[in-house]
Amino acid sequence: MTGALSATTGALAVATTGAATGMPPGWALAVGAAGAIGHTVTSLKDRLSARTVSMRAASWLVGAGWTTWAITTGPLTWAALGSLATLGVGLGAAARSTLLHEEGRELEAIAVAERQVARELSAERRAIAAEWVDRIQRVCGITVRVLAVEQWPTGAGFTIDAELPAGGTTYDRIARESARLSADARLPHGCTASALQGIDQGRVLIDVITVNVLAEEVTYPTDYGPLSLLTGIPWGLRTNADVVHAYLREQCALVVGPTGSGKTNMVQTILAGFARATDVLTWVIDLNAGSAGLPWVRPALTGDGEGMRPGVDWLASTHEEAALMLDAAVRIAKHRKMAYQDLMSMANTDLLPISAQIPQIEIVIDEGAEILTSMDRPTKVLAKKILEVIRIARAMGIRTVLTSLGATGAVLGDLMIRREAKVRVALTGGETEGMDLSKQFPGSRGLRVDQAPYKGSGFMSTPESPAALFKSWRILPNQIRDIVAATSDRHPTLDTISAKAAGPDYARRWDHARVAWIHDHTPSVGTPAESADTAGGLNLSALRTEQPPAVESEADALARAFREQIDAQFATTPEPTSTDPETEQPTPAGLNLSALRNDSEGPEWLPEAIAAIAATGSEGMKPSAVADMVGRSRQAVRAALKAAVERGELVYRENGPHSVYVHADYA
Repeated sequence: MTGALSATTGALAVATTGAATGMPPGWALAVGAAGAIGHTVTSLKDRLSARTVSMRAASWLVGAGWTTWAITTGPLTWAALGSLATLGVGLGAAARSTLLHEEGRELEAIAVAERQVARELSAERRAIAAEWVDRIQRVCGITVRVLAVEQWPTGAGFTIDAELPAGGTTYDRIARESARLSADARLPHGCTASALQGIDQGRVLIDVITVNVLAEEVTYPTDYGPLSLLTGIPWGLRTNADVVHAYLREQCALVVGPTGSGKTNMVQTILAGFARATDVLTWVIDLNAGSAGLPWVRPALTGDGEGMRPGVDWLASTHEEAALMLDAAVRIAKHRKMAYQDLMSMANTDLLPISAQIPQIEIVIDEGAEILTSMDRPTKVLAKKILEVIRIARAMGIRTVLTSLGATGAVLGDLMIRREAKVRVALTGGETEGMDLSKQFPGSRGLRVDQAPYKGSGFMSTPESPAALFKSWRILPNQIRDIVAATSDRHPTLDTISAKAAGPDYARRWDHARVAWIHDHTPSVGTPAESADTAGGLNLSALRTEQPPAVESEADALARAFREQIDAQFATTPEPTSTDPETEQPTPAGLNLSALRNDSEGPEWLPEAIAAIAATGSEGMKPSAVADMVGRSRQAVRAALKAAVERGELVYRENGPHSVYVHADYA
C-alpha cells in the first residue's frame, strides 16, 4: 500500500508541476513507457511470474497515461483527483495480490528443493541401511531391521538404529564383532564400527566412523566460563565431535596412559575443568616434584599475578605433605557427617548438598595407582590413607582422580578401585604393553589399542556412557595461566566447618616454609667439594679428583698401629678382593671404602645374558629364561639384572607374569 501511495502522490506532483510550467504532455508518457520497459526486463531477469511482470508494466503505463491526461486537462479537478484515488487503490490491491503470489511461488520452490534433497538423502540412507543389513548378516550371522540412519552434523560418520531379531539376541552379539565389521566396511585406520545399547534391549545403535578425527590435535576451548560439578566437567571429544562429560559427584576416576600417550596433558585438562567449576576445590598429590600442579600455583605464588589465587587449593610433592593432606581429608569427611546432619535432613538426602558454599574436594593423585601397589613403607602408608578417603568420603563430597602408567592386574587388582572408579580413561597412544583394555573396561567388547594410535586419543567410559573412542584436548602452557587468571575470583573457599576440621595443616598450607621448594627450583652449581658439603654427606678424600700428598702424621701413625693390634687380636675379616690378577686393582691407602671398589660389572655370566637379551630385540627375555640359560638361581639372576637396570644397561618392562628385560637400545 505504501508503494501505491507513493506512485499516486508522485503522479499528482508531476502533473501539477507540468501543468503549471507548460511541460509537453508527451514527456510523461515517454517516461512511463521507459519505466515499463525497464521493469519488464529486470522482472524477467529475476524470473518473476508473468502476473508480476504485467502488473509492474501496467502500473507504469497507467500512471503515465493519467499524468499526460492531467497535464492536458488540469490535475486539480474533481474528475482528475477522483480518478487518481481510484487508480491508487487499484494499484495497491494489484501489488498485494502479486506479492502473495510471488511468496507462494517462492515457498513452493523451497519445498520442491527440500523434497528433492529429502529424496536424495532418503535414497542414500536406504542404501546405507541395505548395505549394513547385508554386512551384519555376513559377519555376525544375524538379520537386523534398520529403523533409522542419522548422519552426524560433522560429516565424520553416521549412526544406525536397528531392531534385533527375535529369540533373545543381544547387542553385544554385534559389539564383539566390531573389528570384523570395520574391516569388512573398509573403514580407514582409526575408524571403527561399534555397537551400543539401544532404546530398549531389543534395539542396537551402531556408530560408524568414516573420518579419522582422532589424528587431529584439538586445542582446549578458549571459553573459560563457569562450570559445575553437578552438570559435568568436559574432558574431551567423542569421534562425532560431541563433548564428553565426567560426572564426579559420587564417582572417582581412573586415567591410564603410558609414557608419551598424553596422560600429563590429560591431567592438565582435568585440572582446568576443576578450576572453572564454582563448587570444586582441587587438591593435587604429585610425588614427582609436584610437576602436575606447579603450573597452576606458580602464577600466584611467584607474584606474577597481583591478587591472583592459585589454580589448585593444595599441592603436595612429598610423602609428608601428602600425608597431611590425606589426614585432613579424612577429618573433614568425618566431621561433615556429624555437622551437616540437619542440612541433609532438610534436603531429604543422604548425600551432602554440594554448592559454592560447601564445595566438593577433588584430590588428583598423579600416578596414584602406582602408589597403591608400591611396597615402599612410606608409600604404603599413603596408599592406606588414599583407600580410606575413597572408602568413607563419597557421601561427604571428597573424591579422587587417580592416574596410572598401565592398565594391568597389579593396578586394577584392588576391589576398591574397580568399584569406586567408574569414570575410566585409557589413553593408548598406540602402546600395547601393559594396556589390557578388558581389565580397564570389563564387559566392553571390540576395543583394540590400534584403534587409537595417536597422542591424546583413547577410550573413555562413564556410568552414563559405555567405553568408546575419544580425543583429549591439547592444553597449552599459556592457556593454564589464562585459566588461572580468569577463574581466580571464581574459586570457592572451604566451608568453615570443614576448615575447622582440617586444622592448621590446611590453614598453613601456603606458608613459606612449606612452599619454599616451589621457589628454590634452580639448584646452585659449585665445586665437587662444595657440592659434597652442601649435600650433607661426607667430604671424602677418596672422591676428590686431587689427592693430597701421603704424609703420615703422628696421630695417623698411632691410629694405624691401633688398627693393626685390633686385626691381630680379633682376626677381623678382610674386604673381598678380586682373585683375577689381570683385573685386580691396587688397593689405595687409607680406609677400604665402597666408593673405591670396582664391583659395578656384576657376575661373570652377566655380559652373556645381556648379549642374549639384546639379540631378542624389543621382545626381551623373561628372568626365568635368563636363569635357565646361565644356570643360576632365579633370585641371583633377578638381583644382577636389577643392578643392570639401575646402571641403564637394561630396561624392565613390567607386565605381570609376562614381565621381561629389554636391552636399552631396543626399549
